[in-house]
Amino acid sequence: MHTVHKTPAIALTADTSSDLDADLLVIPVFEDDDLADEAGLDEASGGVIGAARSRGEFRAKPYDVFVGHLEGWKAARVLLVGLGLRKDFTPDRLRRAAATGGLAARQRRLTRLAMVHRPGTSVAPDRAAQVMAEGVILANFDGAPYKTTELPRVWLDSVTLRVGGQGKDVERALDRGRILGEASNLSRELCNEPGNHLTPRVFAERATEIAKGAGLKVEVLDETRIDELKMGLLLGVARGSVEPPRLIVLTHEPKGAPTTPVLGLVGKGVTFDTGGISIKPAENMDRMKDDMSGGAAVLNAMAAISRLQAPVRAVGVIPMTENMPGGKAVKPGDILVSAEGKTVEVLNTDAEGRLILGDAMWYARQRGATHLVDVATLTGAVVVALGKTTSGLFGTPDWWVQQVLNASARAGDRSWPMPVYDDYKELLKSEIADFTNTGGRAGGAITGALFIEEFRGNLPWTHIDIAGTAWAEETRPYQPKGATGVAVRTLVELALDAEAWGKLT
Repeated sequence: MHTVHKTPAIALTADTSSDLDADLLVIPVFEDDDLADEAGLDEASGGVIGAARSRGEFRAKPYDVFVGHLEGWKAARVLLVGLGLRKDFTPDRLRRAAATGGLAARQRRLTRLAMVHRPGTSVAPDRAAQVMAEGVILANFDGAPYKTTELPRVWLDSVTLRVGGQGKDVERALDRGRILGEASNLSRELCNEPGNHLTPRVFAERATEIAKGAGLKVEVLDETRIDELKMGLLLGVARGSVEPPRLIVLTHEPKGAPTTPVLGLVGKGVTFDTGGISIKPAENMDRMKDDMSGGAAVLNAMAAISRLQAPVRAVGVIPMTENMPGGKAVKPGDILVSAEGKTVEVLNTDAEGRLILGDAMWYARQRGATHLVDVATLTGAVVVALGKTTSGLFGTPDWWVQQVLNASARAGDRSWPMPVYDDYKELLKSEIADFTNTGGRAGGAITGALFIEEFRGNLPWTHIDIAGTAWAEETRPYQPKGATGVAVRTLVELALDAEAWGKLT
């Protein structure tokens, strides 16, 4: 297996663009942009940039690129990256522009990058430093670790950023962006791993290594301990596999943090999902190796929370299992009993994620969580509702969902609130148990969320359904095909903002 990601050396500078020494100089450009602040750029390109813009070859639509050669500047090449209209500019566009520039450099086998944050926007220097660092680190990722016949990978070795400001706040923001980018790439690495390489036990080993390296407390509960806790939902899903389940518990307890709130993060960790007895179609089943994306997000978010010393107590709970159609597998019509004592009639064994999350939510409450967020590749129904670009947000009360929505906006993880009206619970009614594990096709993402809600107690809770966003089906200028690392940055941004939401009720 090859190295799949690398963090380049990132430095800040106040140099003019002509003095930035790099293999490739990245300059973001707006549609309504005269580039007046980049004096001499068109002349250095021999008039090529001006000509390309005047004839419409480069119109600066979002993430369009144009490459030109420069004479008399320290950087021999320039890459213009479109940002669209200035009025539509956001920090996420700057993050994506940085990723676009980083990927373009690597495609051209260039290792030294410089990028400027243009003046005249509402994005402050510290915010710009963070998102640009995130973007270039996200670009320094390779999703094909097992290929042996391609040319050696080319990595960005050094990145120089000009953000229009210096000082401790900007340096701290740069470090924050570096940690968030690294955590996202670690999550992508795990999600790309095939099911025969990343079993529940191997995931637990990797989680222990990552957690200890970040200064987290980590416990791994084996099948014996899970049975002692009477986690019948997790054990029921695991029954069909020869691989035993694991429950990973991560704890962040920073010095001086108040005893409350305690942020509880729960991530779905199905390392391979066949659907069980309700087996999935063969087409695209290979993708089910990424059904542990929620668990990977929680693991790496907790590591980043610890590295950044977020001033809030947090506990992460990740139930790990395979969902296989073995001789002992749970069958449609079976009744499972949760650790909380609630009974579930299993109508579809492919609705397994909510089962293992139910026991994990209960356990997060036992470990002192006061505010809950679960992350899961839960339903195909959310993809029907929101497509592949937006995660679904479900939860209660509204103010807590809003806090998670705000965090996702800062993180660049697009999400959208969905309803959780009590009427939908009628679809989960069972004649012989407390409720069923599926309510059918209609409103499937909502009933999946409402099943998980049954295990929140009375705590504020938000469910993030990342079934459509955990994996990019096609290559974009800022994102190659494959795992995206979605939700990692959202959870970290939420933890870093605890002082604000911890006061809300």
